[in-house]
Amino acid sequence: MKLISQKEASDFVKTGAREFRYNADIRLTPGAKDVFNEANVKLVFDAKAAAPAAAAPAAAPATGAPAVAQDYSAADIALWNSPEANSIKEQICDIGRRIWAREYCDGNGGNISCRLAPDRFICTPTGVSKGFMTPDMMCMVDGKGKQCGGTWKRSSEITTHMAIFHSTPEAVSVCHAHPCHAGAFAIKGMQPPPRLIPELEVFVGTVAYTPYKTPGSPEIAAEIFPLAPKHQSILMGNHGVICWGKSVEDAYFKMEITDAYCRTVILAQSIPGAASIPCDKLPELLTIKKSLGLPDDRYDLKPAGLCDVDPWVQMCGSHGCSSPVTPCNPMTQDANNPEIEALVQKLTNEIMAGLAKK
Repeated sequence: MKLISQKEASDFVKTGAREFRYNADIRLTPGAKDVFNEANVKLVFDAKAAAPAAAAPAAAPATGAPAVAQDYSAADIALWNSPEANSIKEQICDIGRRIWAREYCDGNGGNISCRLAPDRFICTPTGVSKGFMTPDMMCMVDGKGKQCGGTWKRSSEITTHMAIFHSTPEAVSVCHAHPCHAGAFAIKGMQPPPRLIPELEVFVGTVAYTPYKTPGSPEIAAEIFPLAPKHQSILMGNHGVICWGKSVEDAYFKMEITDAYCRTVILAQSIPGAASIPCDKLPELLTIKKSLGLPDDRYDLKPAGLCDVDPWVQMCGSHGCSSPVTPCNPMTQDANNPEIEALVQKLTNEIMAGLAKK
């Protein structure tokens, strides 16, 4: 007599079969019956049925990988295995490696998704480093985040991605990661100042900020939903950055440009002086951006409104500089200190007096 254990039942479910045939010489443990019931596998008595081999299915995830019971429609299975889907899987894995190589994510952080059909999306799995993903690890979900393709469990933050896909029809892909420089602004609760580098103005625009909400929660999705149509890069307070684009690579580009910009701004604060893109030149950059079909929340603003706040004043206002008009860096903050000015004047007088004696 062959006894089917809970583990053997789980291995059978992973093959994707929808019926388990057994005969008088095959018995199921209570645990095995529970596994079949939960997976909606039909138990069929067949006097001629042979005992199944206790082997792992070829498509099963690697040891320790989070798996899901498959109950997918024939249409979803066909879509999941289509050339379009396979291409997206490869693209996501490639971008995952680039994110990991640039140290934009630690551990298994970050997630990527891409629109495959009007109500079908391919996304990264949970619990996996973005630098070591393979196409077979990808998942497919519907517009509510329910998994409908793949054997690995989908990312827990897919509902945040859905907020962008549902509010922004032109969004084809979403990329979320934890780059350090943009993340520094996120934990300070600050938007990066505008008008400092043309590339950000044209290819990203103003970077939005939303206060901290639990990752993957309905609350963070509700915060992201109204921001996405006019912002392709959004800082999530104390968490990271989420960007969208018209392709998997484009969404990643927004992430890369955002972090490079934040890094440059942070470095610039240690250098005396301050400069920004002239106000009368900003409309030219927005014209270029509009011609590329990219969204921006400033298209309807008049020229005066585009330069309402000086970027360095914005930085100091958030950062606590001693003077609201002094660039926020340690080499210039004390320039107007009376004691320092008196000392400098005294030294200057002594030097001039010494030169006069010569």
